[in-house]
Amino acid sequence: MAMPAEAARGVLGSLLRDFPSPLGPEDPLPWSAQGSAALSRAEAPGELAELARRFLGGRDAPPLLASSLIHAAIDEVLQTDLSVFKKQSVEGEEEGDQGKFTLLDGGSLQRCFFNKLRDICCEWQKQLPSLKSLKRFLIISSHAIRNVRRKMEDRHVSLPEFNQLFGLSDDVDRAYFAVFDGHGGVDAANYAATHLHVNVALHKEILKNPTEALKGSFQQTDEMFLFKAERERLRSGTTGVSALIVGNRLHIAWVGDSQVMLVQQGKAVTLMEPHKPEREDERMRIEALGGCVTYMDCWRVNGTLAVSRAIAPHLERKNFLPLEPASKFLCDSDNKLHLNCWLGADALYNFVQSDSNSSGKIQICGLMLQISLWHWEHRKCHTEYTELDDPLV
Repeated sequence: MAMPAEAARGVLGSLLRDFPSPLGPEDPLPWSAQGSAALSRAEAPGELAELARRFLGGRDAPPLLASSLIHAAIDEVLQTDLSVFKKQSVEGEEEGDQGKFTLLDGGSLQRCFFNKLRDICCEWQKQLPSLKSLKRFLIISSHAIRNVRRKMEDRHVSLPEFNQLFGLSDDVDRAYFAVFDGHGGVDAANYAATHLHVNVALHKEILKNPTEALKGSFQQTDEMFLFKAERERLRSGTTGVSALIVGNRLHIAWVGDSQVMLVQQGKAVTLMEPHKPEREDERMRIEALGGCVTYMDCWRVNGTLAVSRAIAPHLERKNFLPLEPASKFLCDSDNKLHLNCWLGADALYNFVQSDSNSSGKIQICGLMLQISLWHWEHRKCHTEYTELDDPLV
């Protein structure tokens, strides 16, 4: 189903009326800057895409149009000479290269990116390209509760327009979803929510082996965050679970105790075993490294950390919490895939034990579906709705 050209041109025209000329060096950015002022080259695509997604979403741009615009603008930025945005050279490692490399000035890079985005809006208002939408019907609902914490430390990502955001032009539908359960602060969860899906899309195995792309991208995101944490002295960490739907296959990867639940054709399907300190193999691994697992209101590593694997700085991890994500894929031979798929942080799944029977898990999924639909009807939570041909809930 193609997007109406009139609606797309309306969004483009509104942006051009509000920004009639390109931003100058001293002009304020059109969005609130997130993260640090200095970026590595590997961080640039994710940071720019996240800023633009929030900016265009705030202007009610349809996700299909927004994703296509962002891809086109980032592609043009990356073809420019990024050395003009050099901020400083630092010691470290990026993309496997040890030694000095350049950090980019985030402010000037963002101005360049916005001007590219504005230029593309001008071109598309004159002649709108064909924007290919998804074939499937998706109802996506998200709801987050801070609970008793002082600040919300969890993040989620929903990308039904995965192909459009990254310019994947084959005939296979892809949609990406993830949940990150932060601890000790929000920096790690923010970072993973910004960069993991970018690393998945750019992974060399994304077309042939999406499961390996998910797993490898967890490792790459961890390495990128470790370097950022070292240069900015960050101490937070995060667990995470991600799901990539490719055609009629569901690929998942996880680290820590964030989980995914699946109900398929009325039956609960066990997809994963979360990484928890009380798991026998995890406990033995930790003790072999000189650590300990003790019960202090819950099972903890060395009396502090309630997870056994995470994206986290070396200072916190101290070799007891290696990343080593797990992954698998579920294949359905039927042309129509009907499923309830729930991604959540550990707090939800603490109420659904691993030995729960199938009917109990289905009841939990049914309750969550009712809550999601109620929130959809009353607009109490962020909900995305995309009309496609086949039902996928």
